[in-house]
Amino acid sequence: MKKISVILAFMLLGGSLVFAQSTQKTGYVDSEVILKQVPEAIKAQGELDALIGKWNAQVDSMGQALQQAYGDYQKQAANMPEPKRKEIEQKLVLQQQSIEEFRRSKFAQGTGEIYSKQEQLLKPVKEKIFAAIESVAKDEGMSFVFDKSGDILLLYADASYDITFKVLDKLKRGK
Repeated sequence: MKKISVILAFMLLGGSLVFAQSTQKTGYVDSEVILKQVPEAIKAQGELDALIGKWNAQVDSMGQALQQAYGDYQKQAANMPEPKRKEIEQKLVLQQQSIEEFRRSKFAQGTGEIYSKQEQLLKPVKEKIFAAIESVAKDEGMSFVFDKSGDILLLYADASYDITFKVLDKLKRGK
């Protein structure tokens, strides 16, 4: 009899948990859509693109200088004494290493300057977007909001729960 009452209690508790879970509202946003439409994010991305363009131009310029130096070396290498040839070869290797170090310092995954600049420019934008998401979620009585364009994979989403454009509206109205 005691076993039956314990099992009955678990069933009732489990049933009430299922009921409580079924009343929760869940929403999702598409952060890519938001980031493409928020003026501050567009401006930050423009600044990042300009910086990337500048750095790529520097890499290209350095590469062209290396190619020119290598071409000059190849033309004159046969007539050079061995010590001079080795000295120029070493300079060419150092020049190549300098280009690679520059590229690494600017673009290395996770450690390059571009990632710290991106964080610096986008942090205030992200904070504003997160505040708007939280506000809309509270206004809509939602318990959860997922980002369908992020690392969290959303296999199915009822479009009636998409609050992307409500968040954009809130951001555009500045409230």
